Amino acid sequence: MKNSILILLAGILMFSCNSKPEGFTLNGTLRGELKEGTNVFLKKIGEDNQPIEVDTATTTNGEFTFTGTSDIPELHYIFVEQLPGYTAIILENGNIQFNAHRDSMGFAEIAGTFQNETFADYMKQSREISLQAQSIQKDMQAASGEATLALQDEMKELQDEYKNFELDYVKAHPKALISALVLDRAISTKAVGVDEVEGIYESMSEEIKNSQPGKKVLEGIEKLKKSEEAGKNTRIGSKAPDFSGPNPDGKEIALKDVLGKVTLIDFWAGWCRPCRAENPNIVAVYNKYHSKGLNVLGVSLDRTEEAWKKAIVEDGLEWNHISNIAYFDDKIAKLYNVDAIPAAFLLDENGVIVAKNLRGPALEQKVAELLD
Repeated sequence: MKNSILILLAGILMFSCNSKPEGFTLNGTLRGELKEGTNVFLKKIGEDNQPIEVDTATTTNGEFTFTGTSDIPELHYIFVEQLPGYTAIILENGNIQFNAHRDSMGFAEIAGTFQNETFADYMKQSREISLQAQSIQKDMQAASGEATLALQDEMKELQDEYKNFELDYVKAHPKALISALVLDRAISTKAVGVDEVEGIYESMSEEIKNSQPGKKVLEGIEKLKKSEEAGKNTRIGSKAPDFSGPNPDGKEIALKDVLGKVTLIDFWAGWCRPCRAENPNIVAVYNKYHSKGLNVLGVSLDRTEEAWKKAIVEDGLEWNHISNIAYFDDKIAKLYNVDAIPAAFLLDENGVIVAKNLRGPALEQKVAELLD
């Protein structure tokens, strides 16, 4: 009988050790002088990329508690009433411990669950490299001559080291939410190729793939694939993809209809200061070489028709213009893999891309080479 009871107890203990927590408890401690009953806000980033409030707690002797459930790990932030800064924290089921000084919210100690301890480990290693970068930058400000060049090389090596650190960390932690967050940033900055990203993503746990950052990584992979395909279509030596769009009068104009002996496709916008600064140079080159066969087709990424038309008049842009008034969602920009402006493609009489993103004297030099 005693043996049966022991076996039963052992089974209960084993079950309780292996079962996952059904919810989370976030116990926080704030050190330093703090008014009793201070509000502590738990927030997350909403669809408009702005923080939205999820829950509120009040302090008692500098302590506060949040409880709830989190089926999938999700990044949240802790803000404290009338205190500067905030703390990033990952909500997941389990007991989360938060400890911070009121004047150093960005350096809070967070522990108790796998995701938060992995996050803290990543932040510690990341800060160590960041401190090295700050030290080099400080030395560069006081250096000159060869010493500056040596420090620039050192900074480049450190940047490469940081990139490798991040990718190695992500590969080594496929179950960590921070891995998806880091990978999403690497995709947005194009710091890694699509094949490597896809391989890393496939190694991640299903839980992380189903998280919000995991879903963003998958979306980013699809965008990278489309971007790389578009990049192949707009390489120097490739036939420029044809397109069309409405001009300021609403008439549809196609690239094939305005090709000259040399054609400049100019992606720009009225709100883009570098574009507006380059416009006088394009005007000068156009006025000099239009009679010899240079045509220009402006593709605007403006947000409003009024701003687009106003900029055309103000800058004296007397060539053909089209725009879908769609900002960077413009289908022509996507076709040409344009994610920053100004961007330009120079075509020969057969519509083959012969140069890209020429500005200033370099543009006139190339046009002269093709037409003179």
